[in-house]
Amino acid sequence: MPLDKSEYLSNIFKDGIFKDKVVFCTGGNGSICSAQVRALVHLGANACIVGRNVEKTEGMAKDIATAREGSKVLGLGAVDVRSMESLEKAVETCVKELGRIDFCIAGAAGNFLAPMAQLSSNAFKTVIDIDLIGSYNCAKACLPHLVKAAKEFPTAKTTTPSGRIIFISATLHYGGTVLQTHAVAAKAGVDALSSQVCIEYGPLGITSNVISPGPIGGTEGMDRLAKKQKPGENPYKVIPSGRMGGVKDIADATVYMFSDAANYVNGEVLVVDGGAWRTTGTAGRDFPYPEFLIEGAAVEGVGGMKKPKGGSKL
Repeated sequence: MPLDKSEYLSNIFKDGIFKDKVVFCTGGNGSICSAQVRALVHLGANACIVGRNVEKTEGMAKDIATAREGSKVLGLGAVDVRSMESLEKAVETCVKELGRIDFCIAGAAGNFLAPMAQLSSNAFKTVIDIDLIGSYNCAKACLPHLVKAAKEFPTAKTTTPSGRIIFISATLHYGGTVLQTHAVAAKAGVDALSSQVCIEYGPLGITSNVISPGPIGGTEGMDRLAKKQKPGENPYKVIPSGRMGGVKDIADATVYMFSDAANYVNGEVLVVDGGAWRTTGTAGRDFPYPEFLIEGAAVEGVGGMKKPKGGSKL
């Protein structure tokens, strides 16, 4: 259903900054990627989203198009990112219908929870194929068009640059995440892939960056991978910002990365998680975050500590 602008885009961005630009997005029918594309469309872009489910992808394209009157949003279903042929056909259709590709979002992903003891080789390969191979196939299919667009609108000489790609990753591999061996390996590869695109295509005018979302509320991923909260329970209190993220947080980061403001940002990983990965080491220990700090409690029960004179509250 159509969304209010406040749900997917901040007010700081000027309308029309992406006028006549075209974004190609895999995973575009998902909660996060659809918000990213919706924000770009609102600001003047046209778009092509692809996905495996025909009805869902076509329906989401029509919904995204409501973000701006007169926008063009293609929804191409039956596209499997694991198939280079499938993606090449989708890219060809996008260019034929919309004329070009200025921006690319490689966002298709698959995930589930499983310990290694219960993770089959085939299941591991499936996530690698979708997340990592799919990201490579997306980049491979789009890069010739991104290079062409970058030549027409070079970053250093225009306020409406083209030739940019964003890979959607995660923070799972920063410190390791239980039950996520498959996704950890895949997303680490995605980060490395983006760096290689930066190194090899930067001289041709391309910028390649990663956005790594933290826990984003109201998304299909969180619905599948997170336990239902009990009344009064707040499992996200360990996030320094004190909340889960929203799709708008990721959409805003995307607008920044594709805008004139990020002209000199290349080969970077932009973590959008409220500082969550910084405190992963505190969760589940004897000194619960953030209560331990807020209450000014003393460190007790461990060896090698001098007896404290008293804690100090934050």
